[in-house]
Amino acid sequence: MVHAPARPPEGARPVRINLYSDTQTRPTPGMREAMLRAEVGDDQSGDDPSINTLCDRMAALLGKPAAVFLPSGTMCNVIATLVHTRPGDEILAHETAHILTSEGGAHGALGGVQIQGLKGEGGLFDADTLRAAIRPRNRNSPPQTLLEVEQTANIGGGTVWPQAQLDAVVAVAREQGWATHMDGARLMNASVAAGLPAAEICAGFDSAWLDFTKGMGAPLGAVLAGSAEFIDTAWRWKQRLGGAMRQAGVCAAACTYALDHHVERLAEDHANAKALARGLRQIPGVSVGEPDTNLVYFDPSGAGMDAAGLVQALRMQGILVSMLGGRIRACTHLDVQAGMIEETLAAIRDALARR
Repeated sequence: MVHAPARPPEGARPVRINLYSDTQTRPTPGMREAMLRAEVGDDQSGDDPSINTLCDRMAALLGKPAAVFLPSGTMCNVIATLVHTRPGDEILAHETAHILTSEGGAHGALGGVQIQGLKGEGGLFDADTLRAAIRPRNRNSPPQTLLEVEQTANIGGGTVWPQAQLDAVVAVAREQGWATHMDGARLMNASVAAGLPAAEICAGFDSAWLDFTKGMGAPLGAVLAGSAEFIDTAWRWKQRLGGAMRQAGVCAAACTYALDHHVERLAEDHANAKALARGLRQIPGVSVGEPDTNLVYFDPSGAGMDAAGLVQALRMQGILVSMLGGRIRACTHLDVQAGMIEETLAAIRDALARR
């Protein structure tokens, strides 16, 4: 999990380049205007036209019969597992999955389920690994009922699941009679990077969702999609968890604006991430992988400075990055322009030269 940025150290410049997370984006003027003009109603009564329009559009985008608007992606995941499982069940997911590392133990606390973490490079696992995790069906083993994948895999490096690999693990789940759920926090990043429609990517999944507060640039909101029966039960959990809202069409309007204006431009974020990685590889001692999407993880320790030290040095220069698992994470998004990448690389070179 990436925690909120720490209080700036004394003498730090105001933030001028924010690579901390794509959740740091601010609504654009056009998005704010769309929010101002939104038609609204009562979400709890199903009478908000802006929410209803967004949900219909998202159901079509994800290839599912129905959808529900929720405040956050975490609530999407929690509600999905509450619908798909019963207390005592086991979910299978990657060991770095958001549901396991970053949701406060909600699935155990609220659903009484456990999660078996699977190993695999880049936040992904394969069909053989999944098969090896199958438990015998007897009274001593927890019932395995749900397969969960994260698209893109955040801690894995913003990795995009190859569609064939995704289809293969879904096939194993179907053989076992498990439900399937996709954490699609950055699903549109995956769609743009892979050149595949979102509906095709999540076709094998009983439920999937998209977060609008990351690369899509909205201030809040996510949409969970699935069968009509699934969404009907999800609505009950939405009510129970306090996710049913009133005139939330102002928020849904921001999400609709993002669908209209912020999807194709995700390719710019990916290009900026690749440019950053390319520049980092030219700095002796810095270890960095090739990003699939908008997340760049790198380790400067080979250049004589640990990750925490470089994070602090950049913060002094008004550049915000995060640290996760001992590595630095830089996240490109709609508030990051190409020129900021060059400025960041120059600041990194300067900080390492001064170590």
